[in-house]
Amino acid sequence: MQYKKTISILVLIIVVLSLMTSIIGVFSSKGKEENKFVSIHGESIEIYGKGIYKNDSVSVAAQGKAQDIITIIVGIPLLFISLYMYRKNSLKGKLLLTGTLGYFLYTYISYVFLWMYNPLFLVYVILMSTSFFAFTLSMISFDFKNISTYFSEKLPVKFIGGVQIFLAIMLIFMWLGRIVPSVIDKTTPPGLEHYTTLVIQGMDLGFIVPIAFISGVLIIKRKIFGYLLSSVIIMKGFTMGAAITAMIVGQYLAGVEMSIVEVIIFPIISLVIAYSLVLILKNIDEKKEFSLL
Repeated sequence: MQYKKTISILVLIIVVLSLMTSIIGVFSSKGKEENKFVSIHGESIEIYGKGIYKNDSVSVAAQGKAQDIITIIVGIPLLFISLYMYRKNSLKGKLLLTGTLGYFLYTYISYVFLWMYNPLFLVYVILMSTSFFAFTLSMISFDFKNISTYFSEKLPVKFIGGVQIFLAIMLIFMWLGRIVPSVIDKTTPPGLEHYTTLVIQGMDLGFIVPIAFISGVLIIKRKIFGYLLSSVIIMKGFTMGAAITAMIVGQYLAGVEMSIVEVIIFPIISLVIAYSLVLILKNIDEKKEFSLL
C-alpha cells in the first residue's frame, strides 16, 4: 500500500501543476506580434512573440498550445479516471495510469529540454521529476510473475506486436531521413530552427524506438514483460498520438509547412494505436484478484 499512497500523491501534484501550466500556455497572449530572428545557422526563424511561448518559433509555439489543450482535455481526465480505477485494485486502471504517466513524463522532458526558457521552467522540472518517479513506482509495483495470466489467450498479440514494430521502424526512417542528409551535406536539419539540438528525435530514437521494438517482439512471443511493456507503450502512444494530431492541426492553422508524410501517417498510426488499446483492455480479465504494492 506504500506505493499506492505515494503514487496517488504524485499524480495529484501532476494534475494541479500540469493544469496550471497548460492553462497559461493556452491563454497567455501578452507580447509583440510575430517577428523574424536569424539563428546561429543563418536561417530566418519566425518567432511567436506572445505569451509564455513568446521566444519559441511559431512552429513550436503552435505545438505547445496544441499539446496543452490535449493535456487539459485528455491527459488530466485520464489521470483522474485511471487513478480512481487503480485505487479500486483494477489492473486496467493500473495500466492506463502507467501509460498516461509515460505521456506526462515524455511531455515535460520535452518542455524542459526543448522549449525556450520561460518563467514556468521550474514547474516543468517539477512535473518532469514527479512524472518520472510516479511512472517508475507504478512500473515496479506490477506483479511481474503473474501479469500474463490476466490477459486472454484471444489477445491478438501478432497484431499488437506488429503495430509497435512498425511504429519503431517508421520513426527510424522518418527521423534518420531528416538527420542523415544534414550530416552528409553538413547542413542544418529541418526543424532545428533556433534550438540547440533535436530533442524529440533524440528521445524517440534513444527510448521509444528500442522499447517499442523490444515490447513488440516480446508480446508476439507471449513473454511476461511483453504484456506489460506493450500495454504501457500502447497507452502512451494513444495519448501522445492525440497530442501529435493536435500539433499537426495547430501548425496547419499557424501556417507552418509540414511534410505530407508526417501529416498523413501520424493521425493514421494514432487511430491504429487507439484500436490496439481497445483490444488490450478488452482482453484483460478483471475478475482475477489483482495485488498492489
